[in-house]
Amino acid sequence: MSEKLDLNVIRQQITELDQELLVLFAKRRALTLNVAKSKVQQVRPIRDKQREQELLISLIKRGKDLGLDAHYVTSIFQSIIEDSVLNQQAYLQSLANPDIQVPTVSVAFLGDKGSYSYLASHRYFSRRAEKIVEHGCQSFADILQQVESGQVDYGMLPIENTSSGSINEVYDLLQHTNLSIVGEITQPIEHCLLTAVNTSLDKIKTIYAHGQPIAQCSNFLDKQRDIRIEYCDSTADAMAQVAELQSDSIAVVGSEEGGHLYQLHALEQSIANQNENHSRFILVARKAVDVAEQIPAKTALILSTGQKAGALVECLLVLKEKGINMCKLESRPIQGRPWEEMFYIDVEANLKNFALQEAISVMAEHTNFIKVLGCYPIEHISPTNVPSSEI
Repeated sequence: MSEKLDLNVIRQQITELDQELLVLFAKRRALTLNVAKSKVQQVRPIRDKQREQELLISLIKRGKDLGLDAHYVTSIFQSIIEDSVLNQQAYLQSLANPDIQVPTVSVAFLGDKGSYSYLASHRYFSRRAEKIVEHGCQSFADILQQVESGQVDYGMLPIENTSSGSINEVYDLLQHTNLSIVGEITQPIEHCLLTAVNTSLDKIKTIYAHGQPIAQCSNFLDKQRDIRIEYCDSTADAMAQVAELQSDSIAVVGSEEGGHLYQLHALEQSIANQNENHSRFILVARKAVDVAEQIPAKTALILSTGQKAGALVECLLVLKEKGINMCKLESRPIQGRPWEEMFYIDVEANLKNFALQEAISVMAEHTNFIKVLGCYPIEHISPTNVPSSEI
């Protein structure tokens, strides 16, 4: 006869083991910071991809001996490696910019608590500050004004989405600000249909949402019959209204994580047009930052070539000749100057890099206007690859 299992005892054992794991994770993180400190003295790159790959292969083999699935082990340690890289980068940046390291930061973002900009702000500063003073705004222009006037330290702005593309209003505003881009973060966007009360999809008559989620969930929304779309200034505003109305006939498009802050629950999950839906945010401040040499960096440029034939091509050829990778090119019309456009270019290079400095100098000869919008660490950490033969 098999021994009777006590579920409460088992759960207590799991809880105790989870607590032990947290202690081990903290010890590992402390060791990776020591790695970062050693790289300060030797000026070595943050990532050693060969070392990461060898580590994962070794862990996968050990995991198999313990009865653990290779994909499970890979997923866990890819997250641990990402956390290690980001923490090392944050540490090196704190050394490179000692005058801006404070325990409390104030951040302006679109909407209120629960908005995607709110979530991105908290995620970005989770490893950089002990406390965040939140300033919800009703427009992108308000965010820039709050930072420019010194009311807040930083502004978080969505710049592009993998589903709906570039956010043109933000690009237009960047033409007229003296703020610098000092950081970036890519936030996974998991759109759900949220409600305040238990209901069913056939009862929904009105859906509240911000314009961006509406565009990103157009396939799902187009299939709904006799439903009115109510546009809101932000996702947070939409969630707040649905929470207040407490109706079984209304819903909101937003994240399940943000919805929890308003006691909303998911009626439908994963309603975005694309399964892999991410938004890239930029962080702006009054003062530019220095990027440590060991950290992969991006530099954002803005330029105008007027109506000179081939001028943009000449600029891009300069980047090619200098071996500088361009990762983003966006054009926007210049207000008050018909048929002229402003070009935004992101390159993967540190502004301290002599090749980039030379490139900017040569590009200036082909432009009417050129300006550096900012140089900042690359925040997106590509997962460590493991050969399929090892999985």
